Amino acid sequence: MRGSATDSPSTPGHRHLRRAAVPLASAALLLPLLGAAPAQSAGDDSADRLQHAFATASAEYHVPQSVLLAVSYLQSRWDWHAGAPSVTGGYGPMHLTDARTAIATTEHYAEGTEDARGDGERAALHPDIKVPAESALPARLKTLPKAAELTGLTDRQLRTDPEANVAGGAALLAAAQKQLGEPLSSDPADWYGAVARFSGADDRATAAAYADDVYDVLRTGAERVTDDGQRVELAAQPGLTADTAQLQKAGLGTLPTDGVECPRSVSCEAVWAPYAEFGDGDYGNHDLGDRPASQAIKYIVIHDTEGAWDGVMNLIQDPTYVSWNYTIRSTDGLIAQHVKAKDVAWHAGNWDVNARSVGIEHEGFLANPDAWYTEAMYRSSARLVRYLAARYDIPLDRQHILGHDNVPGPTASTIPGMHTDPGPYWDWRHYFQLLGHPFRRTAGPSGGLVTILPDYAANQPVYTGCTTAGEPCTAHGSSEVRLYADHDENAPLIKDVGLKKDPTVDVNDLSSRVSTGQQYAVADRWGDWTAIWYLGQKAWFHNPSSAPAAVPAKGLVITPRDGLASVPVYGRAYPEKEAYPAGVPAQSVVPLPYTIPAGQKYVVGDEVPGEYYYAVTFTTDSHRVVVGKDLYYEIQYGHRVGFVRAADVTLESSAG
Repeated sequence: MRGSATDSPSTPGHRHLRRAAVPLASAALLLPLLGAAPAQSAGDDSADRLQHAFATASAEYHVPQSVLLAVSYLQSRWDWHAGAPSVTGGYGPMHLTDARTAIATTEHYAEGTEDARGDGERAALHPDIKVPAESALPARLKTLPKAAELTGLTDRQLRTDPEANVAGGAALLAAAQKQLGEPLSSDPADWYGAVARFSGADDRATAAAYADDVYDVLRTGAERVTDDGQRVELAAQPGLTADTAQLQKAGLGTLPTDGVECPRSVSCEAVWAPYAEFGDGDYGNHDLGDRPASQAIKYIVIHDTEGAWDGVMNLIQDPTYVSWNYTIRSTDGLIAQHVKAKDVAWHAGNWDVNARSVGIEHEGFLANPDAWYTEAMYRSSARLVRYLAARYDIPLDRQHILGHDNVPGPTASTIPGMHTDPGPYWDWRHYFQLLGHPFRRTAGPSGGLVTILPDYAANQPVYTGCTTAGEPCTAHGSSEVRLYADHDENAPLIKDVGLKKDPTVDVNDLSSRVSTGQQYAVADRWGDWTAIWYLGQKAWFHNPSSAPAAVPAKGLVITPRDGLASVPVYGRAYPEKEAYPAGVPAQSVVPLPYTIPAGQKYVVGDEVPGEYYYAVTFTTDSHRVVVGKDLYYEIQYGHRVGFVRAADVTLESSAG
């Protein structure tokens, strides 16, 4: 939800929160700008040092080692993140939170000036950002100081030494167990209540969902090499059960859940966005609808909030602001629903996409590579997306599960202001593994398509502008691969004519980047380089067999019909003029400044009807869904998707 100080945010993840460039609450911009570099442990620095740290902390605080490992996995997947805090100020493998230290003290650069509604029939919505008053930090955002009290270690040690961090987590778990009146048992089954309390959740449902996830990790086991080269293993305990009755003694409250649309496997609360008039004939902050009866829900759009939980919850309840359907909290994966799926939220900056989609915000920050997301958030989000995809028959692929950065500008003038979240540091590869649809090779070596699939941790392209314009960002794993005009990293970057500027490596410049899971038609090959058709031109990326950035794929593509020198690309799939009934203004069908020249091919994501949802009044009696005879193909055109008229192109299968 990033946005400039003058824009109307796209969904929270839309940049709209980003526009503020000021704290949204006392914990609002918890950016990892102040994280210290990790100190070397006093012990050996072998690849199993962290495993030994879990064993040592287990023995000292009488917490089962497997419980420590499972809790840490759900928080950080055992990664150290070079000592930098998460999006909510959590440090180290145990995600010990110290929000007061992690709160940003510098202005954060923003991008995007889009109107979140994205409907030309209405004036652009550019609400004033009202900064919520400061409030005390909730307990979930200050577990590190508590761990310091329990262990006698300093705050700095807990932030900068992985072994101390693990000890702090063990101390917190042991303290929670004692507070519940439970023994320091060696049986993992006896720690359910303490694990639930470790989440920091204030309500029983969220605490239970968190603990259930930890026990799922205990039952399935895990092993991996962490981001600092540590080998960590947790043996599976498939028959393990848990004493869930312990949670009754935790003294936790309940959430308002009336009417929420969430799977049973997550914790979900109702924080409804208001539907209200606010003067000058305008209203907010969404439109009432009747989906999927009136219109199919085709897409799920992933956003980041660019602000912390409390501030975001205040904004979504402002009728003069914009809206989205769900927000997910980083610390424990709590989901809040704001807009019913039947209604149309204002989140993506493109009215056509809004009318066909559900928007999900994630507590986080695009331009802070070290502001890492917790495993709890990724898992909760994946469960929600699986539920929505099954309910509305949405394919689990990158042309239906979109980032806000994949949504096209609806018209030429809107392209430069479109938002770019969740950005290059969102781990699409891991996310789709959690969705149960991992990306994989689907064709032989000469397949006519490729699926972008770099190794997230090892893939570290240079970006600038994370904290200061033009300055390099911290080196970090990325889901995105850079494109060049030739098979040479010294060649010019690919230019996006719609952005009306020369391409750069700025973290918000999407002109010459492809993202994990996106698919493109192969245009050429040269040694370790592969060329794809992209934005109407041939674009090259380094793709050596020893460290591939993509894998061969097959699927459907479109190409201009015979006899056509080129065909236009559209930012929305609107009906032809003749389809509009009396009383509904016909919407112009104007192409973007992009074309597909003869001979080029682009991957097809879906066939969609030309549709327009007319909803410009508070009362719904004039609302109409206009459906035309024109059909469109959604295609992967550049970093963003686009639409072409089916009548302009030929549909064919790729080679391979």
